[in-house]
Amino acid sequence: MTTFDERENAFENKYAHDAEMQFKAEARRNKLLGLWAAELLGKSGDEAAEYAKEVVKSDFEEAGDEDVYRKVSGDLGSKADETTIRTKMIELMAEAKAQLMQEI
Repeated sequence: MTTFDERENAFENKYAHDAEMQFKAEARRNKLLGLWAAELLGKSGDEAAEYAKEVVKSDFEEAGDEDVYRKVSGDLGSKADETTIRTKMIELMAEAKAQLMQEI
């Protein structure tokens, strides 16, 4: 195998790893967001965990974060405004990434 081939394989492996880590971070963020929203909705225990799963599943409707935002925003109604939800999504993404890095 030539150096070029080795380098190409290394880039492909890094891309695959980065994509997997981004997917895991988004899923973790969505779970944390679901748990946060569940608390605002007065849910706890198994009910909160089930709601968090619904939020994670909502991310598969379309590319990007808008599907998740719509789900949480629609469910929360007047309990949280757009700025609060979007700010929480950003905060929880950082937390999700930190959690994943600790697990490695």
